Amino acid sequence: MRHPLYQFQYCPICGAKAFVEHNVKAKQCQACGFIYYFNPSSAVACFIRNAAGELLLVRRGKEPAKGTLDLPGGFVDLFETGEEAARREIKEETGLDVANCRYLFSLPNLYMYSGFEVHTLDMFYECLVDDFGPVHAEDDAAEIAIRRPEEIHPEDFGLRSIQKAVPMYLNGLKNNPSNPE
Repeated sequence: MRHPLYQFQYCPICGAKAFVEHNVKAKQCQACGFIYYFNPSSAVACFIRNAAGELLLVRRGKEPAKGTLDLPGGFVDLFETGEEAARREIKEETGLDVANCRYLFSLPNLYMYSGFEVHTLDMFYECLVDDFGPVHAEDDAAEIAIRRPEEIHPEDFGLRSIQKAVPMYLNGLKNNPSNPE
């Protein structure tokens, strides 16, 4: 596997083109000695379920995976918690205000952004609402899709971590007798 920093050739401190692999997680500038440890960017993805047991999904309006299904979500902003990012991203993409957001699990992912590989740690949340009300697609979402759990198929999602997360979540719903299904 290539070092995640292969895309960087210049030191971000002194600008020298002497930025070489230091170890499996870092690059070091041979000119000024700066060592940069590469860590994943934080992102959120949200399973939003109403009282009828339906899930709110979005259709991606932008690359990567434009046109495929997705969960509302996106990158965590600076000085923002995962829960704050989940609520903000849901509002930006669907217009829906959610209060009840519960962390579920995380998965690593590779996200292509403008031809640039971004390593992410995708944090998955479950958000419960009474109903979806007047939701509408905004921001990165091209369309809203409301589905019953049995109508959801991992292969309809374009991002690798979402494809892995969907069956994990759906299996949890099947095994949880307190579900509204």
